[in-house]
Amino acid sequence: MGTASFPENFVWGVSTSAFQIEGATDQDGRGPSIWDRFADEAYGDPACDHYVRYREDVRLMQDLGIAAYRFSVSWSRVLPEGHGRVNNPGLDFYDRLVDELLRAGIAPYATLYHWDLPQALQDRGGWTSRDTALHFAEYAGLVYDRIGDRVDTWFTFNEPWVAAFLGHASGVHAPGRQSAADAFVSAHHMLLAHGLGLEALRAQGAARAGVVLNLSPVLTPAQLGDMSLDLPEEDAEAVARIDALHNRQFLEPVLRGHYPADLLPLVEKIAGLGHIHDGDLDLVGRPIDLLGVNYYTPIVVRAQPSTPADPAFPGSEGVLFCSVPTAVTAMGWPIMPSGLSLVLRRLSEEYPETELMITENGADFVDVVAGDGIHDLDRMSFVEEHLRALRTSLDEGARVRGYLLWSLLDCVEWADGYRRKFGIVHVDFTTQRRLLKDSALWYRDVIKRNGLGAERPKRPTLETVAARAGVSRATVSRVVNSEASVSPEARAAVLRAVQELGYVPNAAARSLVTRRTDSVALVLSVPRHGGDSLISAVVQYVTSVLEGAGKQITLMLADTAESHRRIIRHVEARQVDGVVLVPPDGPDTLAERLARTGVPIVLLGRPAIASLVPYVEVDNTGGAKAATRHLLDRGRRRIGVICGPMDLVAVQDRLAGHLATLHEDGLRPAIALAGLDRRSGVTAARELLSGHPDLDAVFATSDELAIGALEAAREAGLRVPQDLAIVGFDDIHAASCTTPPLTTIRVPTADQALALARLLLSRLDGRHTPLVVVPTRLVVRDTT
Repeated sequence: MGTASFPENFVWGVSTSAFQIEGATDQDGRGPSIWDRFADEAYGDPACDHYVRYREDVRLMQDLGIAAYRFSVSWSRVLPEGHGRVNNPGLDFYDRLVDELLRAGIAPYATLYHWDLPQALQDRGGWTSRDTALHFAEYAGLVYDRIGDRVDTWFTFNEPWVAAFLGHASGVHAPGRQSAADAFVSAHHMLLAHGLGLEALRAQGAARAGVVLNLSPVLTPAQLGDMSLDLPEEDAEAVARIDALHNRQFLEPVLRGHYPADLLPLVEKIAGLGHIHDGDLDLVGRPIDLLGVNYYTPIVVRAQPSTPADPAFPGSEGVLFCSVPTAVTAMGWPIMPSGLSLVLRRLSEEYPETELMITENGADFVDVVAGDGIHDLDRMSFVEEHLRALRTSLDEGARVRGYLLWSLLDCVEWADGYRRKFGIVHVDFTTQRRLLKDSALWYRDVIKRNGLGAERPKRPTLETVAARAGVSRATVSRVVNSEASVSPEARAAVLRAVQELGYVPNAAARSLVTRRTDSVALVLSVPRHGGDSLISAVVQYVTSVLEGAGKQITLMLADTAESHRRIIRHVEARQVDGVVLVPPDGPDTLAERLARTGVPIVLLGRPAIASLVPYVEVDNTGGAKAATRHLLDRGRRRIGVICGPMDLVAVQDRLAGHLATLHEDGLRPAIALAGLDRRSGVTAARELLSGHPDLDAVFATSDELAIGALEAAREAGLRVPQDLAIVGFDDIHAASCTTPPLTTIRVPTADQALALARLLLSRLDGRHTPLVVVPTRLVVRDTT
């Protein structure tokens, strides 16, 4: 294709939301929102401190060439009680933000509601009360009156399905209710609020106004391989029902002025129809100028009698929600770029008069902050593949005005807090320092050329080829494997896409037509340095992510020679598609023996001997450097180190990081060797203090050893931290309970486990990432 250019005047931008980035939840008169209450005020403040740092963030966008910025307005910052009293300092902030954007040449797109209802309105019924829709119209008019002269694109709501059904049916989002009836009532009142808000915006002269919906194609597992299949009647009904609940419940009222006929009996059964008043849908169905489309992942279902309803989909009894056998993000969401093409094709065919904009698309991956940046290749690949799918849709005639990537910044990911990373700009939430990821620089180049470059995708996949050729993954696999059962037209399209993308067929392509087990072995060796919490996290998260990708997990214990032989036989017999191995701390040959079977394997921890097996390791060296630098920055110059067993790779790396940092400052080390337990830490600390009575700090390669050093310091009559500062490594539970609490390096067990699962899925998809390094973080407490 060469350069995959986009239409002239195509809009490139980014999206964020108020609660996720602003912080300042109790500043300048802002009232509490339902998310402040739901998150126990733990996540919203300081968030990204955007309320203070908005100029810096606008400069970042300007440097990246961003043309449009979709932000949301905090209702409780404007109207702390939800209606009535206006908080002018809150409106002043959006005044300043819009002016700053315009000075930078960036078009402001305002979203009025991104899930953060004022708590005062929730206390009076929230979205289950019809009055809330009326208050929304008042709020919309107030905001437009202040900034409408400079904002020409408005969205009333963001993803009302999420706010209604995750907030009121499953209860995993604010306000945390679990009532199917409340979910349907809330959904209708949000639609009514959209209509009333739209009317208020129009009355004051809004140039362009619409709504943002999260839309997903609803498919059966069979359709993942071949969209042309005729579905059995029961599967067709399951697909239609979930499509009505997720997509058409909002599309039809907004774009056609009525509810889907097959949805109303279900609503009536669960919630009645008394909340739907005459004339409501006339308001809801007033013409919009722009439909925002948020796309992340498909929904895959099939009929299965006796299956209970999914709490987020009231009325879904007898429908089984299935996993998708493909690579997933760190959220466990299947990656299916062709799903975006399906959504856009459907909208173009059923609502051809509606102009569209991709208002959110992006992915959460585990990022590693390295010395030379953040090389988030997975995120770049995700966005690139979705942009190629979008480019195909434009060729098919889809009326898509622009693409707004989610998200500009790493931010508060709602109930998941700070651990999710959707941003193209990294935020250190301790220092609020911003750092451009590789994906931001790549996106800047896409914007500059108004399209994808002539260079080949770095990791084209089966999905990429399928999206380019406009066929199913199974069809691509059949062409790759030279099967005769493919039409000449489809074969030509696939071969053309293969050539354009520089695609190299791999095991993933062959797996669709060869024997697969869809099983993965999780092999555990115990004991292991890091304790039960690490093993527990591996079992929990690896199982969750891999099961979410359609894999069955076989848990195997490698604790004897016989168990090793049994595991080898199991893998050699191809009873699993891949292996996740948690090896013991010491020397072990199981990884190398498993590698020789040819079955994809990934390893937790860097092996002692160079290995061809891909692995996930913690940045032990970087963590030790951070700990040592922390002590040096506080004026400590006579630092001793207590090392655990030197046959442990993690200990070797931690010692190396410590020594390298001392060397940078021209300091000599003082080293004492120890075992793994607290008692040996006491002994090693006594040895250090005896041989080096002038020590003013100790770094220990584990928290257990550091706690032993605390005990030895007390024995010697030393005050911590006045006489002796102490830093550990691991942030075990006891670290925060010592006297005084222990400064340490936090090792993210969940991130290690997620990275293991993602690395194996990449291997199964034919990708050959050799290793993943998970960052650590300094946790400063009273011992320093």
